[in-house]
Amino acid sequence: MRQLLLGLALLTTACAQAVDQRPLPEFTNTDRNTWFNSEPVSLQDLRGRVVLVDFWTFECWNCYRSFPWLNALEERLDGEAFEVIGVHSPEFDRESDPQQVAAKIREFGLKHPVMMDNDFRYWRALNNRYWPAYYLVDKKGVIRHLHVGETHEGDARARLIEEQIRDLLAEPL
Repeated sequence: MRQLLLGLALLTTACAQAVDQRPLPEFTNTDRNTWFNSEPVSLQDLRGRVVLVDFWTFECWNCYRSFPWLNALEERLDGEAFEVIGVHSPEFDRESDPQQVAAKIREFGLKHPVMMDNDFRYWRALNNRYWPAYYLVDKKGVIRHLHVGETHEGDARARLIEEQIRDLLAEPL
């Protein structure tokens, strides 16, 4: 794995984007009706955990084809200080219906918390531009890595993401 340190941004040449290492913004939706699989999550709830924030939308085939990998990753890291938070930001108006989002969460077998981001406030808070996008956040709540694009079990991107997560898990709080 080749890495270049660019100021405060880490660019990994295998499928990653440069990212400003800054604190993860607080989640923008705190209404129970905008969260699935959990009560609304706050940054305080995640302190001491490595977090993967997954931006997705249910009609994006790059997103839903990545879910088998993401579900397997969560199973492998079960029992670790690791959490996935999904952020559903709809590409089309028809993807903003909470009942349809809930049905897709069940269909895709997602067990982690998912926040609806219909107004794109969280998308904008992170200056996100992609589906899917995976933000890796350290135990102190700092965004450390960004990966963009469809990911499959065993591919180079999946191996790199898991390696980075394990490295973050090994860091002291």
